[in-house]
Amino acid sequence: MSNIALNIEGLSKTYPGQIEALKNISLKVESGDFYALLGPNGAGKSTAIGIISSLVTKTSGLVEILGIDIDENHSLAKKKLGVVGQEVNFNQFETVYQVLSHQAGYYGLSSKEVTENTHYYLKALGLWDKRNDQGRNLSGGMKRRLMVAKALVNNPDLLILDEPSAGVDIELRRSLWDFLKEINGKGTTIILTTHYLEEAEKLCKNISIIDEGSIIKTSSMTSLLNELETQNYLFELKHPISSNLDYSNFNLNFIGENQFSVNVNGDNTLNQIIKFLSENNIEVVNMTNETNRLEELFLKLTNKK
Repeated sequence: MSNIALNIEGLSKTYPGQIEALKNISLKVESGDFYALLGPNGAGKSTAIGIISSLVTKTSGLVEILGIDIDENHSLAKKKLGVVGQEVNFNQFETVYQVLSHQAGYYGLSSKEVTENTHYYLKALGLWDKRNDQGRNLSGGMKRRLMVAKALVNNPDLLILDEPSAGVDIELRRSLWDFLKEINGKGTTIILTTHYLEEAEKLCKNISIIDEGSIIKTSSMTSLLNELETQNYLFELKHPISSNLDYSNFNLNFIGENQFSVNVNGDNTLNQIIKFLSENNIEVVNMTNETNRLEELFLKLTNKK
């Protein structure tokens, strides 16, 4: 197996009217990665996914899935790929079980593999009790789960998720995160697009940001988040700070007697505050980083602020 799950070189897409949806983008996603592809609406994410999954015809460029050129060996490339799109795309009148088993059959799996895979993903995604229900009777969150199961039923090496948490309640979203982390840990490469930036920050190891058809930033998630200069922390104390103490150097903003927020520039300032509290025997009950770091950087990079 190639150690590059997705290789894109010089990919462009121009729609009629000279509308450039993608402008010569290049991207490499290593096998086993959990990768975020982020961008504002209309940035080109869905066009890129459409080309990778052979639903959109590219104007120029190369796309390889696990080293397989999607033009030269289309069928084999598709067997390596699972895609969860934004729209529900299963037969709403089939039962949940039929949706999965039929999808598995399309890939030429044996009868035994179809049964085993269908049972496994129904149980893994909490759909087993709904297996005899028609798809149209599922809740929005359950339909999203079925979409994920449908994309995985052939055990693809590469899974692309386009807004998987859209319309999903918090409980379902968190359990979906846990499942995705589990399969990624077992070797499935995942590419995620999402407007829930918290989701990308918690799940993804590497990231590319696309805007107006061009990739404007590629980085590890850790390195990108470290670029943010100022962060806001909320401290909750067991007891109020004595009025006799001089804390004017830290510009603390008190919210009641036992809480304060503070803007810090880098770890040094934060360490100084913690040291000050410790030296004065001030017990911290809780400390929270209130800055949505990825959101701040995203807005900065795409000039939406």
